[in-house]
Amino acid sequence: MSVPSVRLYDPDVYQQSVPHEFFSELRRCSPVYWQEEEPPSKGFWAVTRHADVVAVSRDAQTFSSYVGTTSLTDFFDEEVLAKQQAMMVNMDAPEHTRQRNLVNRGFTPRMVDKLEPRIRSVCSSMMDSLESRTEVDFVHDIAAQLPLAVIAELMGAPQQDREKLYDWSNRMIGFDDPEFQTTEADGEQAAFEIFAYANELAEQRRSCPRDDIVTKLLQPDSEGDVLSEMEFNMFFVLLVVAGNETTRNAATGGMHALLENPDQYRKLVADPGLAPSAVEEMLRWVSPVMDFRRTATRDTEIGGQPIKKGDKVVIFYPSANRDETVFDDPHTFDLERDPNPHIAFGGGGPHYCLGSHLARLELRVLFETIAQRLPYIELLAPPRRLRSNFINGIKEMRVKLR
Repeated sequence: MSVPSVRLYDPDVYQQSVPHEFFSELRRCSPVYWQEEEPPSKGFWAVTRHADVVAVSRDAQTFSSYVGTTSLTDFFDEEVLAKQQAMMVNMDAPEHTRQRNLVNRGFTPRMVDKLEPRIRSVCSSMMDSLESRTEVDFVHDIAAQLPLAVIAELMGAPQQDREKLYDWSNRMIGFDDPEFQTTEADGEQAAFEIFAYANELAEQRRSCPRDDIVTKLLQPDSEGDVLSEMEFNMFFVLLVVAGNETTRNAATGGMHALLENPDQYRKLVADPGLAPSAVEEMLRWVSPVMDFRRTATRDTEIGGQPIKKGDKVVIFYPSANRDETVFDDPHTFDLERDPNPHIAFGGGGPHYCLGSHLARLELRVLFETIAQRLPYIELLAPPRRLRSNFINGIKEMRVKLR
């Protein structure tokens, strides 16, 4: 018996849950599936198999991030489209290559690894602050606090500004969720506020350089190239949003998986050294970023399915990360899964996640600390999910601590 079809573009679908049953059906029967959309959008090819998602990700010449941007939503206003195309995530080579090389200086292994003592200190202080509490919101009180502190550390921003960063991030990424949007222009207003904050930090670093990412991004590279003011501002927006949202939702979704699989949590508590493999399984299980859009630049094919030039192509990471041909028993949450070739950070290629090393470090230290300091956690109510067809997010998850 076939599974009822799901409108893969509809944010309401994901507010309930990721449609894994439908994705399984698609992988089996129609792995490159034509999804009709509401007019004026024409529809898109939904790519659901691991191998096909990887192939599309690595062929940036055939599958453009720039033409229609990486957003599942179509931008029919030329001015809005141009603003979106100015973000690095929505660029193609050679401009994407140039900007990525410039910003990569702030995310070298040396820059990231030296943050570990600070990350451990933040996690320890966070656990100390919870000692007198028996009920907390895991999202706000735990999962969000670490990436916010790390972003502030990276930028050299005052730690007291973390709530500003939290608010801006929610308003930017929650554009489909009424809880985070007071007006239709609220997300754009949040971007303007981040721009103003970025410019203020930039002025401070020009007059008083420090050993942080803002200072590095403002300096010319070895060939004298440097980010323009607009490029710096746009990357700052990306850093605030992506650096917070993905790690926060991976942590929350990972903790939810542990609570739904208490045998796995007991295993982690008994051996916090399992944290590295546990993090990889959480990333596979959650897939914090659910999809990216590409646009075909020529007639081609994906998995034997003909694709025409100009067609919209959407790659779905939650489906690829539960592909039965790649993962044994993919719908089982297993902290010791090996091998685990998930593609939660992208399927390779030029747009592979710039902050993957940092995200892994944050999640590893966080769950090592949780396993050591919070051996007993109980879910008090079903999590409240984000209304979004892009981020696999949880807005609130009330838990009891013992």
